Amino acid sequence: MNSLAKIYCLFLILTLNYKIFSQEILDKIIAVVDNEIITLSELNFQTTLLAFQRQIPVTPALQKKVLDILIQEKLLIAQAIVDSINVSDDEVNKQLEYQIQYFIRQYGSKEAVEKAYGMSLERIKRELKEEVRKNLLAQKAQEKNFASIEISRREVEEFYEVYKDSVGLLPPKYTLSRILVNPKKSERIKNKYREFAEKILDSLKNGADFEEMAKKYSEDPGTAKEGGNLGWAKKGIFYPEFEAAAFRLNIGEYSGIVETPVGYHIIQLLDKKGESINARHILVRIKVDEETELQAIEFLSDIRDSIIEGANDFEYYAKKYSDDKESAKFGGFIGNLEENQIEEKILENISKLKQSDISYPIRIDLPNGDYAYQIIKIINKLPQRKPTLENDYEEIKNLALIHKKQKAFEKWLTELKSKIYLKINL
Repeated sequence: MNSLAKIYCLFLILTLNYKIFSQEILDKIIAVVDNEIITLSELNFQTTLLAFQRQIPVTPALQKKVLDILIQEKLLIAQAIVDSINVSDDEVNKQLEYQIQYFIRQYGSKEAVEKAYGMSLERIKRELKEEVRKNLLAQKAQEKNFASIEISRREVEEFYEVYKDSVGLLPPKYTLSRILVNPKKSERIKNKYREFAEKILDSLKNGADFEEMAKKYSEDPGTAKEGGNLGWAKKGIFYPEFEAAAFRLNIGEYSGIVETPVGYHIIQLLDKKGESINARHILVRIKVDEETELQAIEFLSDIRDSIIEGANDFEYYAKKYSDDKESAKFGGFIGNLEENQIEEKILENISKLKQSDISYPIRIDLPNGDYAYQIIKIINKLPQRKPTLENDYEEIKNLALIHKKQKAFEKWLTELKSKIYLKINL
């Protein structure tokens, strides 16, 4: 995850905490930007948490920096409205899912996230949905004006001459390919848990109480104790497979077995109003056992041995067997990554490898909360180095382009402040 993504995820964590804990605060409006307001409690809360996150003291300078960031976002939202920029529900939902997975990685599990905030993941999504929409609007307003900015070689060379002594050393860089195997995709495992879900469904058909079955068997910790009740939700909140089944149901009716990325669901529709439904569900998660994990490790080890013995090359096996279908199309190639872009666990396993070496199977966490095993090939490896135009032109070009866009953005913000109503009462 890059630094901008981390900052945005932190912003959402702050926002969620603010929504939970500031419900009863008597507030003072300290800034008005077009039709948006900024309150003193919002500023104080986010300043305090940002200081805690960075382990620095709360100071007037930090408070001013946070206020500038809040004003900047609201200026961009106002301009997005002027430019008739729209954000679709699909875009919002994809971004929400990305943020939820970030929270899960931060806290360690879905259950830990729900415990920390005292609400289900679905409710967390609903709490954050409007903030995500606004942030995407701000991003699009910025992209509309600056995404097309380009930079010439002459400008790159001029930037390098001015800033070459302050750029510092470039971190080690790896060019990597991988073959990934996801144990949960094993048909034996999937069938095992589907059969269990079908037994629950049979019990319901034979008269078992849905609420009691959910409390006893559902593995959704945010809803199980409530009998699986998900509450009212509009379209776009749940997984597409879940929604397709739920919206087809009649009131009181329950679905067959519905598979989503988190497992198998049995859904009952409680009520429906327009584009909103009130439903409950029983979730059976697909869990990997030791036998399946061992099979995945042994399978990857056999592939590694076959490559080393010359039976076929890495690209052949990646295209044929890797569960990462995007990289599989390119023989497992996953890109050029700087050392700080590689997960610590993976870096520990590959840092001592040489060019063309292949790692032993490594367990990794997937964005959806699952895990898998992979073997990694070191295609190329560059040590820490001082950047030069000859060897690191693309890196220097990216830095120069960021610098150019930032200068243009600062100028544009000044223009927005002269066009859009802005009043600060702090």
